[in-house]
Amino acid sequence: MKPLISLLILYVFAFTISCKEQTNSTFNKKETHVSIEERNDIERIEPLNWWVGFKNQELQLLIKHTNISKATPEINYSGVSITKVHLADSPNYLFIDLKIAKNTKAGKFNITFKFKNGEDVIQTYQLKSRNKPAEDYKGFNSSDVLYLITPDRFANGDTSNDVFLKTSGINEVGQKMSMLKEATINRKDDYARHGGDIKGIIKHLDYIQDMGFTAIWSCPLLTNNMYKGSYHGYAMTDFYEIDPRFGTINDYVELSTKMVEKGMKLVMDQVANHCGSEHWWMKDLPFKDWLNFQECFEKKAKATYSNHRRTSNQDIYASTYDKKGMTDGWFVSEMPDLNQRNPFMAKYIIQNSIWWIETIGLGGIRQDTYPYPDKAFMSNWAGSIMNEYPNFSIVGEEWSYNPLLIGYWQDGANNKDGYNSNLKSSMDFAMQKNSIDALNEEESWDTGLVKMYEGLANDFHYASPKDIMIFPDNHDMSRVFTQLNGDVINTKMALSYLLTLPRIPQIYYGTEILMHDFDKPGDHGLIRTDFPGGWDGDSVNAFTGEGLTETQKDMQQYLKKVLNYRKTSKAIHEGKTIHFAPNKGVYALFRVLENETVVHILNKNTEPVELDLLRFNEVDLKGKTLRNIISGESIIWNNTLNIKTKGSILLTTKKE
Repeated sequence: MKPLISLLILYVFAFTISCKEQTNSTFNKKETHVSIEERNDIERIEPLNWWVGFKNQELQLLIKHTNISKATPEINYSGVSITKVHLADSPNYLFIDLKIAKNTKAGKFNITFKFKNGEDVIQTYQLKSRNKPAEDYKGFNSSDVLYLITPDRFANGDTSNDVFLKTSGINEVGQKMSMLKEATINRKDDYARHGGDIKGIIKHLDYIQDMGFTAIWSCPLLTNNMYKGSYHGYAMTDFYEIDPRFGTINDYVELSTKMVEKGMKLVMDQVANHCGSEHWWMKDLPFKDWLNFQECFEKKAKATYSNHRRTSNQDIYASTYDKKGMTDGWFVSEMPDLNQRNPFMAKYIIQNSIWWIETIGLGGIRQDTYPYPDKAFMSNWAGSIMNEYPNFSIVGEEWSYNPLLIGYWQDGANNKDGYNSNLKSSMDFAMQKNSIDALNEEESWDTGLVKMYEGLANDFHYASPKDIMIFPDNHDMSRVFTQLNGDVINTKMALSYLLTLPRIPQIYYGTEILMHDFDKPGDHGLIRTDFPGGWDGDSVNAFTGEGLTETQKDMQQYLKKVLNYRKTSKAIHEGKTIHFAPNKGVYALFRVLENETVVHILNKNTEPVELDLLRFNEVDLKGKTLRNIISGESIIWNNTLNIKTKGSILLTTKKE
């Protein structure tokens, strides 16, 4: 009997423990909402997930599934409620408005779609905890210099994704994938895929940091499942997927994480104006007004293209016809124009931007073709982001040489029509052009260096000049070395000048080794050529210096010295700016903050010149010792300065 009694006691004890564990488990289920049978029956749900703790507690889900409009969605999760369900014009979509209460806990829950025939379709959805407070998302500013990369052309760090032939399946964030239309690489074709990827950027982060760059702006990394020309990234076919030829979303997170560890910021290139013509929704558009000029697409008629009259955004005399032609016209035939006046499209774009900020931990956004979308929407888009992330940064592309137009798009502008963009930064194409013209032209009263001087004088129009982005070139224009006709000295002058202005500078990859497009000036495929050393077997390696010419090495070291000085220069980041009108081919600019004064002198004279320093007495440098940032030599600032050669001189009062 004793063994039987012992066995009975053991059984009762085990049962008691089991019941206790079940009770605790049940309690935990109630608190954390994790005990569910996960299902992924729905074809698409976007955003892919969301977070608790946002200021804006509303979320709109896009649901794509055959005849989903005939279903009634239900959610049973504490803190989450359905406030409204919207039918689309297509029966294969639902848009569900959710309210996420302030104290809602992170966890997973099922959305059950009930059909009248008794069928249930179930989709598991997740609300995550945020990785850090919104205030800790620090955007780029005037202390940063951005390194612009076209990822397909920078470095191939993972050859396993060079040929990606996956025809179906689920990616790492639960989305269904389809076969890529342009799957193989061909480095001999300037407009084909070359194989550069996210791992290639990660592999060379030390090089980028050592050069002195503090942020990276990569051209878009999202899937471009187009038949050709998909390498550049601006024809997205899925706004929630990293192109598998660039890597995975985990690679993108790794890039961001490693950059944060190095004190660097990752800027994402986004597009609100258009998508690619092979976007998944193009085969079944949710609404009849999801696109601009959608009727042309549906009738397979020729699209109406934008008139590109960007001034119609500000022009008080502009006709409605011209305004519509600007904002509604398609950029090109392969890029359907999105209609941001459709409220569901508007929410989709805003939520997509926020999703990427949270998922990747971004340090900024660069928004493509900023004046082309609906401008009321763009104000709401930027405002929604800045409301959630008060220390974040967004720069918008306004390709205009008119400072009035550039300034119009910056937050705080005193616009006559009352428009406020909520956009921290716009792009200074005007000053870029002025700098090129100034160095290419002969000196006279109204040509040459005076173009720089008068261009900078336009800063009175900007709400915040130091938050404007300046650049010598980018991925859409001829390389600066080409624009300056292969003149190395002029290229150094342009770079040093732009890097000392009250601006946020951006430098395109390869500028440091004088990459150019002389063979076909302006050709995009050549402008975006491969960075030497980014591929195994390259005969030249710019990362190590192997195979570079002495001229290329000299330029690389020159830019490295300027960038690394700028990295810690408070005078350049936020100091007072004083410049003096060019005189006899010499233009001087000063940046001053407390005990640090940075002197930038541009000299276009090929013969020796004696510069009268008494003219600059108001800067209060007389008798002080200044160090040449490039050579390291010291000078005493007295009455004159003998300049022996053409070029730029960078001096500082700051000791090494």
